[in-house]
Amino acid sequence: MIGKLKGVVDSFGEDFVILDVNGVGYVVHCSARTLQRLGKEGEPATLSIETHVREDMIRLYGFRSDAEREWFRLLQGVQGVGAKVALGVLSVLEPGPLATAIATGDKTGISRAPGVGPRLAARLVAELKDKAPAFAAIDPAVIALSGAVQDRTAPQATADAVSALVNLGYAPVQASSAIAVALREAGEEAEAKVLIRLGLRELAR
Repeated sequence: MIGKLKGVVDSFGEDFVILDVNGVGYVVHCSARTLQRLGKEGEPATLSIETHVREDMIRLYGFRSDAEREWFRLLQGVQGVGAKVALGVLSVLEPGPLATAIATGDKTGISRAPGVGPRLAARLVAELKDKAPAFAAIDPAVIALSGAVQDRTAPQATADAVSALVNLGYAPVQASSAIAVALREAGEEAEAKVLIRLGLRELAR
């Protein structure tokens, strides 16, 4: 199996790059984001590789980091997600933001990926939420709060405060983060109006 390729960019296709490694041109399929960040033709490039082998074909998928490759694998463990959809998700969200979106239940952000509708986005969140925190660059308290709001187990005042900020146009992860800060300052028993005021103050910083 091929785990990494280091060579020179030969040319680009719609969803792949041809990487010249010591005179051998490897066709490597990549997310749109990865393709955009590779160098120009003739410039050096290194890609982590995932190899898919079938009876009639060997296909290589390339990634700028091992984390991106790991998410490619995780995504395909969900029913209805093949390599094409997984690359589509990674074209829209980098590994860190993807992990945060899944950990905080941001189905809207995930459904921006081509081929991912609301139902599949919900399935991705449900099946991968336990794995996402390990990759998310976010306060665990925010993840816990977002999960409680999603599962309707958060105190009513907390849920109302997060909902109010979302209704004002803030993204769910922003709202949850601000209210998590507010809770640390005001305490778990604080009223919704107090949490909203403190949350807006935090967002204004």
